[in-house]
Amino acid sequence: MEIEVKLREKAVLDAFFDEGSFVETDAHLSDAEVVAGYGAVDGVTVFAFAQNVEERGGAMSKAHFKKISKIYKLALKTGAPVVGFYDSTGARLEQKYEMLSAYGDILKKSSTLSGVVPQISVILGNCLGTTALVAASADFVIMSETARLSVDTLGENASAQDNQKAGIASFVCRNDEESVKKARELLSYLPANNLEPAPAYEPAAPFQNPDKLPKYICDEDSLLCVGDGFGENVCTAFGRAAGMPVALVRTKGGVLCAAECEKIARFVRFADAFSIPVVTLVDAEKFGSTKSASKVVCAYAEATTAKIAIVEGEATGAVYIALAGESAGADAVFALPEAVISPVAPLAAAYILDETIGDLPFEEQEKSARQFIKANLTAEKAAEDGYIDAVVDKTELRSHIVAALEMLSSKRTSSLPKKHTTIL
Repeated sequence: MEIEVKLREKAVLDAFFDEGSFVETDAHLSDAEVVAGYGAVDGVTVFAFAQNVEERGGAMSKAHFKKISKIYKLALKTGAPVVGFYDSTGARLEQKYEMLSAYGDILKKSSTLSGVVPQISVILGNCLGTTALVAASADFVIMSETARLSVDTLGENASAQDNQKAGIASFVCRNDEESVKKARELLSYLPANNLEPAPAYEPAAPFQNPDKLPKYICDEDSLLCVGDGFGENVCTAFGRAAGMPVALVRTKGGVLCAAECEKIARFVRFADAFSIPVVTLVDAEKFGSTKSASKVVCAYAEATTAKIAIVEGEATGAVYIALAGESAGADAVFALPEAVISPVAPLAAAYILDETIGDLPFEEQEKSARQFIKANLTAEKAAEDGYIDAVVDKTELRSHIVAALEMLSSKRTSSLPKKHTTIL
């Protein structure tokens, strides 16, 4: 379907849903600045609403709230995703305190649905004040390049780029049309709810270059990166391996800062909530923040979904423990032949474990330490001690991952009864 670059309410929903499948709810409700209803996206039922900025600026009113509230109720009853398309000037101030109650109710419903069905917010224009709080409560936020999102009603730090750098916008698209397409694409990786499996597809040909590991693990053209522009030393992405959905986390070496830890923890928690297997490619020297590192440890330790770790570079101390060790609950751990696995920084480990290095002339010490690392802190040594399941070449890695995913497809793990973790 050809659509205008700048979309409006019903055009947004018609473009989003499969052709002819959209059914509007409360179509005759008067004084409402929003169109709401349900339909199919690739054959799967999805609830959605789109604000009408041309009707009183799309401002939230009692009628507006009533239509959105009904969407949340129906989504909870049926176990279907919710997608909101935002373009509004805020709330109808003449309705005063009723709007406070309305916003509070929608936020409560969104929180109740969190972890039960996927929620996506698509920002196509202005989304300021309390409306921004509602939109940002979704699992993923997609923003058009010219859209604005901020809890500050004056729009400070509201640009798509600002929100991307802050880790709020998961995707920034060039225009409305691409934003709508991105929402459809994202849904193709997600289950309808936390009781159903994520959709599997016919296995596709693998990406041919084993040096591009995340792409190589996945089927060709199936990698969807999430959260670019935030915590850039970590890549998080959805993909498919032999048609099976996976959530990939890749650390790119060096130190993992607070933003990168937040990015990892948030992505792993989402994947676990919807039982999407997590594949982690580990290469990092250390954590830069103790508190943020604890969030990563907790996210992996709590996750009961299938977890596969691959040490592709360096896995040192706390990094190994958090991402690939026993406390991470990894079901399978692989390593590339060149991987280095050490209880502390490799050079420090060499000096500690080989006391003769310190007796050498200074100019010879580092060379000797490097030789010690190459001989003693290897993937093969870790495998001999039972900390790695297999040492595999890059060209064999995909087949090992696919076999592990098939084996873990029936994984069942019980957790202790509790409301929620207190590590945030």
